[in-house]
Amino acid sequence: MSTVDLAVCAEMVFTDLPIVERVRRIHDLGFAVEIWSFHDKDLDALAATGARFSSMTGYLHGDLYHPDGAAEVVRTAQAAVKAAAVLGVPRLVVHPGELVDGHAARPVHRATGPMWFAALRGLAALGDLGAEAGVTFCLENLNTVVDHPGVPLARAKDTLALVEAVDHPHVKMMLDLYHAQIGEGNLIELVRRAGAAIGEIQVADVPGRCEPGTGEINYRAVAAALRETQYRGTIGLEAFAAADSEAALEAFRAAFAG
Repeated sequence: MSTVDLAVCAEMVFTDLPIVERVRRIHDLGFAVEIWSFHDKDLDALAATGARFSSMTGYLHGDLYHPDGAAEVVRTAQAAVKAAAVLGVPRLVVHPGELVDGHAARPVHRATGPMWFAALRGLAALGDLGAEAGVTFCLENLNTVVDHPGVPLARAKDTLALVEAVDHPHVKMMLDLYHAQIGEGNLIELVRRAGAAIGEIQVADVPGRCEPGTGEINYRAVAAALRETQYRGTIGLEAFAAADSEAALEAFRAAFAG
């Protein structure tokens, strides 16, 4: 799949190295780079590596399912936009609910109508901010079974419905297939259904959240489905290395670059 751009999350591989060195290694191996947080990093040092950055977290605080939380997401997203300008990051990732060390900051186990409307208004505001700054905000689906319990509106079907309902050119879906496999499965039909709503795709195998080939997901079949849909965007490895990081990156490349 040579027509897609492959990226690797620097937060999860080469973890024995400082973050700047991880970025440099990923870049030297021919991949774009994903990062998570931006506020605690030396952005100038990262930019000096010459790496291409595909995505990073697009807010600091807040959640999309309460009006006050959505306003905080939009407010703190302005800092992310400034950081993105330093690194040339085109896509900024937001979540339905704020995560603190991976856990929901304000756990909610049942979504309501007002939560949907709050999320729609918040995403529309993010889209307008993205249009001004020339970036796209991507709403990531999460699994609430293993990694992120207590985050409402987090299933892929929900995040896709929100992105399609807001219908803004600067709001897309960060389709995380690791989370989708745990929460919903049926990945090939999911990528076909999501189609033009996808801003970027993230992958890891299940269980273990390591590189393709270490678990139950047939990523070669997923890659074939993406070719059939003529997907031309970015696929990011957001996964730990089962053993050697460089070998994990090559397994990722083999799964999607054929």
